[in-house]
Amino acid sequence: MAELPTTTERAYRVEGMDCGSCATTITSALSGLPGVSNANVSVAREMLTLDLDTARTSSAEVEKTVNGLGFGTSVLNDDTPEPVAPSSGWNTPKTRHLLICIGVSVAALLGGLLAPALEPVLLTLAVVYALWPIAKRAWVAARLGAVFTIQMLMSIAALGAIIIGEQHEALLVVLLFMVGEFLEGLAAERARSGIKALGALLPDQAWLLEADTPKPVNAAELQIDQTVLVRPGDRMPADGQIVDGTSSIDESPVTGESVPVSKGPGDEVLAGTVNHDAALQVRVTRAAEDNTIARIITLVEEAQDAKAPTERFIERFSRIYMPIVIAIAVIVAIVPPLIGMGSWDTWTYRALALLLIGCPCALVISVPAAIAASLSAGARRGILVKGGAVMEQLASTTAIVFDKTGTLTQGKPAVTDIVAGGRSEAELLALAAAVERGSSHPLAEAICRKADTRKSQSIHAADIRVDPGKGMIGSVDGAEIFIGAPRFAAERADLSASMQKQIAQLEAAGKTVVIVTESAAVAGLIALRDEPRTSTRAGLAQLKEQGISTVMMTGDNPRTAAAIGEDLGIAVQAEMLPQYKAQQVRQLAQAETVMMVGDGINDAPALAESHVGVAIGSGTDVAMEAANAAIMRNDIGDVARMTQLARSTMSVVRQNVFIALGLKAIFLVTTITGLSGLWMAVLADTGATVMVTLNSMRLLGFFGRDTESKPQPDASLPGSPDAMRP
Repeated sequence: MAELPTTTERAYRVEGMDCGSCATTITSALSGLPGVSNANVSVAREMLTLDLDTARTSSAEVEKTVNGLGFGTSVLNDDTPEPVAPSSGWNTPKTRHLLICIGVSVAALLGGLLAPALEPVLLTLAVVYALWPIAKRAWVAARLGAVFTIQMLMSIAALGAIIIGEQHEALLVVLLFMVGEFLEGLAAERARSGIKALGALLPDQAWLLEADTPKPVNAAELQIDQTVLVRPGDRMPADGQIVDGTSSIDESPVTGESVPVSKGPGDEVLAGTVNHDAALQVRVTRAAEDNTIARIITLVEEAQDAKAPTERFIERFSRIYMPIVIAIAVIVAIVPPLIGMGSWDTWTYRALALLLIGCPCALVISVPAAIAASLSAGARRGILVKGGAVMEQLASTTAIVFDKTGTLTQGKPAVTDIVAGGRSEAELLALAAAVERGSSHPLAEAICRKADTRKSQSIHAADIRVDPGKGMIGSVDGAEIFIGAPRFAAERADLSASMQKQIAQLEAAGKTVVIVTESAAVAGLIALRDEPRTSTRAGLAQLKEQGISTVMMTGDNPRTAAAIGEDLGIAVQAEMLPQYKAQQVRQLAQAETVMMVGDGINDAPALAESHVGVAIGSGTDVAMEAANAAIMRNDIGDVARMTQLARSTMSVVRQNVFIALGLKAIFLVTTITGLSGLWMAVLADTGATVMVTLNSMRLLGFFGRDTESKPQPDASLPGSPDAMRP
């Protein structure tokens, strides 16, 4: 009988990780355990996943190993809830140990003043006490194969300093190291807080409607198709669709939209958004684990784990850099005293300082710290980027291809001109709406919306029917009303020369013209066009200021496309079927770094051919699965903000690398020449790590510096076809 497989995938929560080097230490240590494979540590999610052969190593042994490295560990699985979030930087074992060590150090120094002969012994005891947990972590890691850790280098340096009689230096070095770890922990917690804050947007309780009676339930337990009551001031407990009520919804917590959006029956609402005015009944359309906020959090956490090319290069470089510095330290300790250039104590001291400089922590986190902060800042603004590699591509973007319908424009036609004949504009609009209410065509819906907005008088039409391929026919007060394209209206009534001139001018502006006839006379005309979004012009202007070229590719006819392009000041390529768009994007991508912005559905081939595919607004669902980035709002200005964020991010990355390498280069020279000692070497490592982390954290406030006026809300629903009724 065949044996059952004993290898399973396991997940663990890991607390206390400050940077990428912590993850490297854990994976290196676990790789030494039999039966452990595919170990992967996510610093952003504080999670360890691995394949474990329980016949060779137990799960308890994995936890014991990680705990031995100084991290808190607990098992995660499908049938147990995730543990409570870890304690803050002020309430952790490391912090408590630091505070105790400061007290012990002060006591040792005071004891040395009172009994000078005992000072070396008291300081040595203080160093050993402070160093013990650090050395223990170093030993566990080394025993499992992770030899070159900062804990090991720190232990060697501190013990070496004691041996050569530099107890003061040893104590100062250990204390500075622990202070640095404390500051790194605070910075790492701050970096994670942006994403955790999204989860806090979801209410714990929802009001479930059963037989029209609301009862409180856990929001996480809501099921699809259940109906909940959302009172004024409440947050939406789930993604859903309004079934009763009309209210303004504040979507800024999720999308960054500054102005509340009015929504009513049939409109979609997002979990975490705030209901303002009136009670709403909302049908749940997504389970808690699949709502918008949950998907955003998952996407950003996974993106933080995806390494950028620069980050991968630095990791490879650090593996070479560290052994080289250690080799230099050994040479410095041995060669100069052998050739009579000084005492063994002097050069051993300098070699110990070089060991501390050899730790690449600051260099290793220079990229992921900046990327993580940037991704968090973007997510809070409704700008979702799938990882560091995408961020680098965004920063180097030189050309952007836009879809038209639903991207640059509202995605559905709107009435732009009303030219009345014998009636007033209000009467003409009411007459047309009376007949068009019998049609579901986008143009008919646009005319009816305009009539409702203008609160035109209500006119009753009878005998409404479709004239196939030509238009709509109805009867008002015994007169036959026809609404259709000019060429078909001309079959029913004479179009004057002035009206034909008006029609030509409107069509030249890319507008679709419908004629309204009453009996055998022309009652007037109505022009419609898929209008640009309110944010489009400003967004394109911002991209131009950044030196990025833009082009609109659309399946629309050349005349309409040219009119929109001229209005927006953007280059145009018309009559582009999806496959042709993909070919054009592929050709453009050979010469430039190209971003494609579309709705993520019919533009999928072009999105795939670009260096960075971005889905906007209604394409967000698709973006989370296929595109490289997504913009939650229908706001072209966010495209410009995304590229500017990416450029700022890569600027911070370059600053971080300069800080990390620059400080180490300076202290490498000053240490060898004797101008700096052990405690300065700690500053070269821990200080640089803290500086790099704090510099990266500046990106969390990137959009706080965005002082430009925000666009008015756009409640349109993209997705209507480009082609208008002929």
